[in-house]
Amino acid sequence: MKHPAWIRTLLAVSLALNLGVLAALALRPAPVASPPSASQPAVHLPDYLQLTPEQRARWDALEAPFLHDLSANWSDIRRHRDALVRHIFAATPDRAAIDAEQATIGRLQAAQQQRVIAQLLAERALLEEGQRERLLHLLLSRYAEEATEEELLHRK
Repeated sequence: MKHPAWIRTLLAVSLALNLGVLAALALRPAPVASPPSASQPAVHLPDYLQLTPEQRARWDALEAPFLHDLSANWSDIRRHRDALVRHIFAATPDRAAIDAEQATIGRLQAAQQQRVIAQLLAERALLEEGQRERLLHLLLSRYAEEATEEELLHRK
């Protein structure tokens, strides 16, 4: 079955967003209103990875600017996602405005993904082999259990 290009693009953007969200969640659990589930307890990575004092200092120096950039980028993504949804559900949807918001979100998500990749590479460089293995297994287990908000919304 052949799908229009905009559907493939939307799917690619959605995938990029999901990967960015999952990586961000694995790197630093976001505060939630309810306690973490039994399958995903909150993890403080420096403790979980058993960082040495020197590694912890380097980790903290890497983490602060990354979290600041991540937060700012998510704010931009949320703002454009809100605008996209408003355009879609307007009395008369404006396809050009929808496409523009979608393109902007895609660029922001790609930048977000690059930030996450750069951060993971930087963290990888400061970890020892056993610590890298622990982080790898944690990330993969989190990715396997995560669902997007949209998936959860449509499951109910």
